[in-house]
Amino acid sequence: MNGLRVATIASLTPLEELDREPFLVDTRGQQAMCARWAAEHGHTVTRQLLFYGLRPDHRGLWADVDDGQVELFVAASERVLARALTSVGEFVAECERRGVALETAGMDEPVYDAAMKADVHRRLSMPTAGYDGC
Repeated sequence: MNGLRVATIASLTPLEELDREPFLVDTRGQQAMCARWAAEHGHTVTRQLLFYGLRPDHRGLWADVDDGQVELFVAASERVLARALTSVGEFVAECERRGVALETAGMDEPVYDAAMKADVHRRLSMPTAGYDGC
């Protein structure tokens, strides 16, 4: 299973949950964990997916699979998958039906102290470069 094209899955979580669920709010941290896992296994990240409560049969989730751009989904953890999808069980079944592998990085979540939470809050609450308010 080396050299696969990977789509990483991160979960959107409201910033208001930063104190309770800092890792689920830190989408960059989730994506970085998935990218590290993929690199360690000789895979290439071709897509970064970011969503909350998406139906497992949503065509946007499978477009890159259908186009041959994704052969493996990886999420940082089961918690991320549970937040990102409406049904992890249905997603697993759809992956099996389509012959697409699914993995979780299985790494320890970082310990978030006050400074790290402040950094996550700052990154997530800042407008993107070039944002003109429209």
